[in-house]
Amino acid sequence: MPVSPGADRLNLEAADAYCRFLTRRHYENFSVASPFVDPQTRRDLARIYAFCRSTDDLGDESPAGTALARLARWQAETVDVLAGKPPNHPVLLALADTIARRRMESAPFTNLINANILDQTVTAYDTWDALIRYCELSAAPVGRMVLAVFGIADAENVRLSDDVCIGLQLANHAQDVSRDAAAGRRYLVRTDIEAAGNQGAVRVMVERARALLASGKALEKGAPLALRLQLALYRLGGLAICQAIENAGYRTHERRPHVSAPTKVSLVLRAAIEGFAS
Repeated sequence: MPVSPGADRLNLEAADAYCRFLTRRHYENFSVASPFVDPQTRRDLARIYAFCRSTDDLGDESPAGTALARLARWQAETVDVLAGKPPNHPVLLALADTIARRRMESAPFTNLINANILDQTVTAYDTWDALIRYCELSAAPVGRMVLAVFGIADAENVRLSDDVCIGLQLANHAQDVSRDAAAGRRYLVRTDIEAAGNQGAVRVMVERARALLASGKALEKGAPLALRLQLALYRLGGLAICQAIENAGYRTHERRPHVSAPTKVSLVLRAAIEGFAS
């Protein structure tokens, strides 16, 4: 029996409610830009963030021994949606509308899933080339999705966005050395560790992160206000992580440094000031 248009609308509303739940639960920074975003764009961003969260959760939180199979099934379902087939999962149901309306490319979605598949078998990186290739799968796709929603995904903005996303991921990797080690992972580059020890390797990663995050300034200038605020917050947040690591003497293999609550508040204010001033 055909599904009525009213039922389709109710299904989409329920799917969007689930996406909003995931967004509010995991993406604290989302609310910073929300007041400046029109409802449709806010809905599209929530759908994208819900997809990213769901993908990461399948990679990180699946019961032991099941992640690869669950990610393979998620990948197949996502590819079907990208090909125009009707989805079953609520996140994909909501996302299908955004993909079609925004004419989004498939690569960012499949690359993100592939990064999580890679995480199941690769636990360390020997060279910077290998680590950057991983970051291009795991970090850059999110920025590309967001640029597509705002309609500014030209080649230069994509390049700048890739820099910012990869820089932020490197900052997080440098911060999480002890946490990753406990999980059996190492994102510090082996050749850096051999040349300068753990602290030296962290320092190199922080320096690279800062250089990449600097691209955010140029990206923010050409972005609409709502996206400008969010981009500024990501850039400043990444730089604050780098500063916290430096203040801790780059000894993140011993303990994980934190950005203080007052600093986080000041970052929101700085992002707003810089965003409105651009």
